[in-house]
Amino acid sequence: MNMKTLQTGPTISVAHLAKSFGQAQAVHDVSFDVQRGEIFGLLGPNGAGKTTTIRMILDIFKPDRGDISILGGPITDAKKEQIGYLPEERGLYKDLKVEECVLYLAELKGLPRRVARERAMAYFKQLDLIEHRNKKVNDLSKGMQQKVQVITTLIHQPAVVIIDEPFSGLDPVNTRLIQEMLMQERQRGTTIIMSTHQMYQVEEMCDRIVLINKGDSVLYGGVDEIRRRYADNAVRVTVRGELPHIDGVVETERKGNERTLHLPKDMPAQAVLRRLADAPDSTVESFELAIPTLDDIFVRVVSEE
Repeated sequence: MNMKTLQTGPTISVAHLAKSFGQAQAVHDVSFDVQRGEIFGLLGPNGAGKTTTIRMILDIFKPDRGDISILGGPITDAKKEQIGYLPEERGLYKDLKVEECVLYLAELKGLPRRVARERAMAYFKQLDLIEHRNKKVNDLSKGMQQKVQVITTLIHQPAVVIIDEPFSGLDPVNTRLIQEMLMQERQRGTTIIMSTHQMYQVEEMCDRIVLINKGDSVLYGGVDEIRRRYADNAVRVTVRGELPHIDGVVETERKGNERTLHLPKDMPAQAVLRRLADAPDSTVESFELAIPTLDDIFVRVVSEE
């Protein structure tokens, strides 16, 4: 049965989840939907309830309250075979050789060994692991082990991928390789939930996000829409020469050659641009609306909560 073609509506739907462990309430009220073929960011500070939420989706924990639908309904053993999970903690057999470990875990997901070996070799080439495939997992660097974990997560071509800190231990070159692999998965129609503290990765890769804090979902929506929702009336400029005085500017922040000008709510950005363009002793090198980063929004929302 091809889950990707038969399933309609959200791939994952989470409604009012709650989970306690004794007197400690890990998740209080979390709700969100994840659509087919999107990369969805599951964000929050340490201890917010992200991992507990993931484990409830995976049927590792049973929720005290709330509903979970995955691939069109409740979780089943057949659906579990359609899920790839990359936990933050390493889950490889360290005394096995890399290729043996990958093939064994692929077979546990139902792949014939011949197919698993073909896919593994393609991934080894893509991630520059060919020369390391006969080494023991324990002899690899942290970054190489992370690449092997990504391979074991994707090798059975799951309909749903849930990844926790996928770029942990990776240098910029290998980070880019893993990004490309995840983008390829999205193009295949795979639904990806990504939990990470690296907000610039979320801005670059995610379509939508949910922010969980103290067990509650406190921010939910499209990345661009959320960034614009939290934007003040401000512009970011880089000027060669002296920055001219501009009537009405409330505050000016400087970072290197870049200035952020905070404006009154009724002052259009175009008025600032005209004033800068008309200044005889300066040249405008860049000018843009000062949209806050997800990092800024994360800190602001968590602080307010």
